[in-house]
Amino acid sequence: MRLVKISKIFLDNAATTRVDELVVEAMNKIYLNVYGNPSSVHIFGEDSRDVLVKSREIIAKAVGVDSNEIIFTSGGTESNNLALKGIMHANNSKGKHMITQKTEHPSILKVCSELENEGYEVTYLPVDKDGLINLEELKKAIRKDTVLVTIMHANNEIGTIFPIEDIAKICKEKKLIFHTDACQSFLKVKFNPENIDLITINSHKIHGPKGVGALIIKSGIKLQKQMHGGEQESNIRSGTENLPGICGFAKACSITKQSDVKRMTELRNYLIDLLLKIPNTKLNGSNEKRLCNNINISFKDVEGDMLLFRLSNQGLALSTGSACTARNNKPSHVLQAIGLNKNFIDGSLRISLSKYTTKEELDTAYDLIQKSVKLIRSLK
Repeated sequence: MRLVKISKIFLDNAATTRVDELVVEAMNKIYLNVYGNPSSVHIFGEDSRDVLVKSREIIAKAVGVDSNEIIFTSGGTESNNLALKGIMHANNSKGKHMITQKTEHPSILKVCSELENEGYEVTYLPVDKDGLINLEELKKAIRKDTVLVTIMHANNEIGTIFPIEDIAKICKEKKLIFHTDACQSFLKVKFNPENIDLITINSHKIHGPKGVGALIIKSGIKLQKQMHGGEQESNIRSGTENLPGICGFAKACSITKQSDVKRMTELRNYLIDLLLKIPNTKLNGSNEKRLCNNINISFKDVEGDMLLFRLSNQGLALSTGSACTARNNKPSHVLQAIGLNKNFIDGSLRISLSKYTTKEELDTAYDLIQKSVKLIRSLK
């Protein structure tokens, strides 16, 4: 194993990804040449509408839905808010109960908490040691007043992939609305969207720009809009569309290749094998049902923040969990939910790869991690 000196290594791609140069090029053309408001009736507006329509069609094709089912938002958080609040507020007469699970992203769990404050009821399903729910427990949790089930496609911290097609079938049989947050899995894990009523996706996890996302709302699903103003996005999400961002999102979708997924999977497995050679080390999440680019690993009796700080000073960018909660200094709710011992929770790292990650970078990362773990343990 030959080590290569690299000044900076970015292995925090679950938080965000580097924008592809082809995406930047496509966006620049819009910024400079197609700058009309898509809602305007003049020729500049028509040009912008054409780009908006084409971008919507590209993204819809990537998901496997109709283009009129795509609603553009500012990202995953807004899409999740719109999905949960919009559905529950629109279905008060049917019931005030919804079901989720304990390892969801904060943009789901915090919305659930807000809905509880409004008088809605939420059931939080437990997960097993791999981070998966029991489908029989899901069935038992369904009540007469249950309206919505929201279960993520893949966990943002431990990479566990949920069986959303099976969950969707259960919901369809029970005449429930099913939403999934697919921000981490989009274009990394194939799935059939046929029975899924609402799907959250975003751009910056697939080498597109930040601040752009979408909520797929299947035909026939009614929800209450959360923003008021104009009648953009089928009168569901008011506000002038971020045309350069949407164009960049579409470009990112069109250039994503399955060969990138295969390569990331191979590199992920390579680094996992190396890291597990370090004594008292544990891989968190499912071995088989795991995102192609995710490694969540724990080192017993190691302070994670100290390890992260040391590695950051050496040019290695990792995280201890979700970027949305990185500064709150609380133990990971995901690692707690899977029953991980505190000695391991404290020493956890999330390592996430991208299509740009190289084997040489991973060799260097492993060398820095194993040396830092050994040093920190020696100080105890």
